[in-house]
Amino acid sequence: MEDRSLRHALAPMWRRLQMMLARAVVSMVSDQGRHQILQLKLLDGELKDGVEYIEPYGFTSLAPAGAREALALFFDGDRSHGVAICVANRQYRLTGLKDGEVALYDRTGQKIVLGEEGIVLYSPSKVRIETPRLECTGEIVDQCQSGGASMSAMRAIYNQHTHAQNAQSNITAAPSLQLEGSC
Repeated sequence: MEDRSLRHALAPMWRRLQMMLARAVVSMVSDQGRHQILQLKLLDGELKDGVEYIEPYGFTSLAPAGAREALALFFDGDRSHGVAICVANRQYRLTGLKDGEVALYDRTGQKIVLGEEGIVLYSPSKVRIETPRLECTGEIVDQCQSGGASMSAMRAIYNQHTHAQNAQSNITAAPSLQLEGSC
């Protein structure tokens, strides 16, 4: 078969392959259903409505508006029904991770880094834990970067503390109700 004839025969297949994967800009998001539904702007102003964003189980996010980008798949190169497999906003991407580290982050600077030194949770405002019971198998230390004390050290100080009882400077006994450290 002649080279020109081969190219002509393969051209439709090549075009379909090229149509299977696309980078896109996300212009709108609906976050109300079981999947996020996206409106994507593809090459040459091609607009695709109703593109489902497939997220992994247990993880969901809504990338900040502005510079949302997506990677979209169109099966068999048919652009009538696509799915987005990744949506991101480079403006807020966390940088500076070490080899092998994993992180969750958001646009406000909150992050959880699973790193070599352990798990670091950072929030510029507060951390709230909603649970009927919180248990910890190790020490809890406050103000750890400036010589803070552990809960067990504070418990020992409380359990042994006394007070001046009255004007005669009598000293009270240690508290009868002792703080215990077991579950």
